[in-house]
Amino acid sequence: MPSGTTPSGTTSPTTTSPSTMLRSRYVTDNVETMSPGRLVVALYDRLMLDFERAERAIDAHEIVNAHDALVHAQDIVFALLTNLNTAIWSAGPQLAAVYHYLLEELVRANVSKDASYVQACAVMVAPLRDAWREAAGIAGPALPA
Repeated sequence: MPSGTTPSGTTSPTTTSPSTMLRSRYVTDNVETMSPGRLVVALYDRLMLDFERAERAIDAHEIVNAHDALVHAQDIVFALLTNLNTAIWSAGPQLAAVYHYLLEELVRANVSKDASYVQACAVMVAPLRDAWREAAGIAGPALPA
């Protein structure tokens, strides 16, 4: 069996390129040093990007890409939900309810591959992202897709 080949015959990467390793290290360092507010904004920005990618993929009938974007969006919403401390913020339970609703809609979008569910989620998330940007003191528009 040739080096780098798995028993099933597929090729497995044996090394990672230096540029990939450097980028990974940069992203890791960046995330680890973000303030909590900036991290929440980064999650919201990425969530909006996932919505855009899912909608494009659904429209193009790219089922795997749509699924991947929607699952990633669900992962982000779940992370936001599980890190939300509803005991210290009076509006926490309402935000938790919004996150639960988003999770349900994202599952519906993924099962049906219906972009209207994704659009509805984006309409709900955009003002939340903007509010967190303001709360975190981040000036300027949201990051581009």
